[in-house]
Amino acid sequence: MSAAAGVADRLTGLVGALRAHGVRIGTGETVDAARAMEALGLADRERLREGLAATLLHGTGQRTVFDQVFDLYFPRRVGAPDGKPADRDGLRERLAAALADNDGALMAQLAAEAVDGFGGYGSSPESDGWSSYQTLDRLRPQTLLARVRTGIRNRDADGEFTDRLLDDEIRRRIEAFRGLVATEARRRVAERRDRDRIARRAVAPTPDRLDFLFAGRAQLAELRRTVQPLARKLATRLAARRRRAARGTIDLRRTLRGSLSTGGVPIRPVLRRRRPVRPELVLLCDVSGSVSGFSDFTMLLVQALHDQFSKVRVFAFVNRIDEVTRLLDHGTADPEGLGARIRAEATLTGWHDSSDYGVALGEFAERYGDAVGPRTTVFVLGDARTNMSDPNLAAVRHIAERARRVYWLNPEQRSQWGTGDSVAPAYADVPLVEMHECRTARQLSSLIARLLPV
Repeated sequence: MSAAAGVADRLTGLVGALRAHGVRIGTGETVDAARAMEALGLADRERLREGLAATLLHGTGQRTVFDQVFDLYFPRRVGAPDGKPADRDGLRERLAAALADNDGALMAQLAAEAVDGFGGYGSSPESDGWSSYQTLDRLRPQTLLARVRTGIRNRDADGEFTDRLLDDEIRRRIEAFRGLVATEARRRVAERRDRDRIARRAVAPTPDRLDFLFAGRAQLAELRRTVQPLARKLATRLAARRRRAARGTIDLRRTLRGSLSTGGVPIRPVLRRRRPVRPELVLLCDVSGSVSGFSDFTMLLVQALHDQFSKVRVFAFVNRIDEVTRLLDHGTADPEGLGARIRAEATLTGWHDSSDYGVALGEFAERYGDAVGPRTTVFVLGDARTNMSDPNLAAVRHIAERARRVYWLNPEQRSQWGTGDSVAPAYADVPLVEMHECRTARQLSSLIARLLPV
């Protein structure tokens, strides 16, 4: 295979991997990227990275995924680093100096040496694979903070940083080194195995494709930062739907009557005028366990969309239910501390802490029945896992009969519905209740835009 063909294969592989991660790239962008590669050359890797990012990406939110995929198809090096890697103590000493100097090139070199020395696993003559987790567990860069602080203080006689700011900066540098180790481990695995498969499965997804149930604290914080841009996009789509709905459907009788003056040809269709009504919205949110991240994000999204509804009421529950609308007043909701504040100020549990949909939904129907009326759309957010308790289908039927529509958004895979203590199929079979799989922010925004009445 010629060198040109090899480079072309790497570019098309990069584009394919990015598409698999939800980045929309057309033929035009791919051609532009090829022209950028021809103009920039391969000598300066970082310049090539920036050129391809400029031609292929449509927003900054896609950059994290792009950088990880780019590192697989256009790596710094191929194979293991030259020379015998240093011992653990020696490598930690060199890493502390590199962190103190903020020397990115040296940190990249040390990341490669660390993976080569401590990340290999398997019993074959050549290692079966490489693990960034194993590398970092043995190297423990987080324990170097005090040593790096001392090194920086010795170089910074004027004390440019306060202790707290300095520690934050050191943690940022350590986190950057951890990212370099992860990149190096992925590159080694991709060399030995299918690069395309690694690019699709071992690269962290963009926030809008992040699975709510498997997101960690840092990932959920990143996801919450996408609420406002997502809300603006959704508001635009909902407003466009209302404008289209306001035009109404064709009034056949008046159209035919008007066509008499044109020989029976309906040149000017007459539309039934509609007055779009902003819907009333009620959210019933399970805030127990791992489901809480999904519920918190949805509550914040609805709060950001408050202008699209005539009235919004929000209720949270575990095995008791309480209204938390006041905690989501426009402009006052704290994205980072919303969940903790709800659990601290609302009455969500009784004599035990496990979720109980039957009791919570029954209490809602009894205490807050007036919140639901013929103009109300109800969204229930939760995995429908009742801990083997009574699901109280009668309460759900009562809510559905009073509401305009009831939609149940379930953050679990559809294949998991009905397994263990899940009664999702039973709730989904209640008349006038629609249950939808909703595992990511992308799915959530699509469902809200499609399901909300106009």
